[in-house]
Amino acid sequence: MTNSQAAQAGTKSTKNLTQNKLTGVFLDAETFSADLLNSDSIDTSLLNNVNVELTCYDNTLPEEVVARIAKADIVLTNKVVLDSEALQHAKSLKYVGVMATGTNNVDTNYCQTHNITVQNVEGYGTDSVAQHTLMLLLNLATAFPQYHNDVNQGKWATSPHFCLTEHPIVELAGKHAVIVGHGELGKRVEALFIAMGMKVSIAARPGGLSTEELYDNKQDTRPSLESLLPSADVVSLHCPLTDDNYHLFNETRLSLMQPTSFLINTARGGLIDEDALVSALQCGKIGGAAVDVISQEPPPADHPLLTGTIPNLIVTPHTAWMANESRQRLFNMAINHLIQFIDAHP
Repeated sequence: MTNSQAAQAGTKSTKNLTQNKLTGVFLDAETFSADLLNSDSIDTSLLNNVNVELTCYDNTLPEEVVARIAKADIVLTNKVVLDSEALQHAKSLKYVGVMATGTNNVDTNYCQTHNITVQNVEGYGTDSVAQHTLMLLLNLATAFPQYHNDVNQGKWATSPHFCLTEHPIVELAGKHAVIVGHGELGKRVEALFIAMGMKVSIAARPGGLSTEELYDNKQDTRPSLESLLPSADVVSLHCPLTDDNYHLFNETRLSLMQPTSFLINTARGGLIDEDALVSALQCGKIGGAAVDVISQEPPPADHPLLTGTIPNLIVTPHTAWMANESRQRLFNMAINHLIQFIDAHP
């Protein structure tokens, strides 16, 4: 074969390879947007740069996973579980893109031993989650839900006074906030709290060393959570869920808090013993709580945090990450990760 023929053969081979698209599925695309590929809120044009024929499913039930990933080269998932029992049927699978930060819904050990790349996305929602955290705190401090409900029930219209005064309001300036988890998100929340005039303390990592200290081989010299709780007016959780901190806020630690203190959780539901939290709120052991996450999502209708009878409890449906800008950033980062993988593995 001449050099010219070889060059032509090489060009033809490359062209054919480009034409042979990989097969991909997005198992729960509706968590981003209804009809994602034709969404008005998410720009998906970046997919035009990806050599993947992508099928988007609004949602995937556990019994549907095997059939949908069986012939896929690429699988994208937000929260759909990919365990070893399902993954063993995906003989062509090369890449799992987790459209979130946490990878606890994927059997990463199986993927590692079967040469399947698992890629998550970090840092996409820092401002959105920090904003949501501040919103929850401000709602607790101003008793906004209670007063809003009073107005809707006509109590202001029938009041003999120009204002309603039934629910105490807390001024946050000068209050002591404790942050658990001091990564990018914890630092952003710290800055917002300081801007509100609050004093901020960072608790030592429960159960061991922080990532930075593990790297530097130094002991964590920050004060323990237990030592900070008695003086905390606000406690905000921004740490990942691990074996060391499961039910970090149990009956014992909740009992250390002031009866006027607020607990905020925009991290993971498993960080809080929810039955203990309900008891603490009902008995007045803490002043209020606001959570964006629950241990089981979606929760059952009879979940203890969803009874609607706890006035000093605010629950939002895992929406802290849901700002349009945040979702767009997440989508772009995830697809760029995929593009980089395909370019590195032609």
